Amino acid sequence: MARTRVRIPAVLALSAALFLTAGCGNDPSSASGEGQDQPRTGKPSVVVTTTWEGAFAKAAGAEDIKVIVPQSVHHAPDYDPKPSDLAAVAKADFVLYAPFEPYAAKIKEAAGSKAKLVEVELDNDPAKVSAEVGRLAGLFGTADAAALWKTGFDAEYTKLNKDLQAAWPGGRSPSVVTQVFTAWSAKLAGATTVGTYGPEAVTPAQLAELAAKKPSLVLDNAHMSTGAVLPDSGAKQVKIVNYPGDDLDLLPVYRNAAAELKKAMGTP
Repeated sequence: MARTRVRIPAVLALSAALFLTAGCGNDPSSASGEGQDQPRTGKPSVVVTTTWEGAFAKAAGAEDIKVIVPQSVHHAPDYDPKPSDLAAVAKADFVLYAPFEPYAAKIKEAAGSKAKLVEVELDNDPAKVSAEVGRLAGLFGTADAAALWKTGFDAEYTKLNKDLQAAWPGGRSPSVVTQVFTAWSAKLAGATTVGTYGPEAVTPAQLAELAAKKPSLVLDNAHMSTGAVLPDSGAKQVKIVNYPGDDLDLLPVYRNAAAELKKAMGTP
């Protein structure tokens, strides 16, 4: 265990640097490890780095899920894994992680785990969610459970989308500027995206360009906010949360976003 404790901080330092570049979203998914595309039978033991991967795993049909990074930790790479985390990894069938959390591979190695590493695309766009949940279900051997979840998800998403469109001020789609990793919430609202920003800091030139678009809303990423984006434009800024809670239920993320958007549009 002494060797493990020495190796983790250096890995976390690397992950923190990558996280600042990648933010709270990532590039297209892939799986690594031999035999990873082979379906299995029975419910797997799954370790995930954050509640976001955990929600995807739960939606895919996994039941035995261990989350390494507590939901209260704002930036996952800042977390220092405990011996109990490494012990859980050692017993897992799968370890789910995102590209901006590369320490997951080192955690697996340090624990001596034979678990399969699966890279997950963390994006709450409904099409991408459905694709990832289906892919994970194929790996887990839980296709029936995932199909049942998807039916409920599609129904709830459609309802929220219709409710938000009914709340459009004057019946017109609101124009929005959105942080790149909260673009899914603009889609949920049926809003017209006139500009995006982030994950890097917004430059004065970008601010001028975005302000010229005259958006009515700014959709900000609550997990990596840079403060008021267009403070003098008159646009209302809305904080959008990407990560699910400790219950690993993805649907409240959409419900909460819808509630914040309706409030910003002036609907109780």
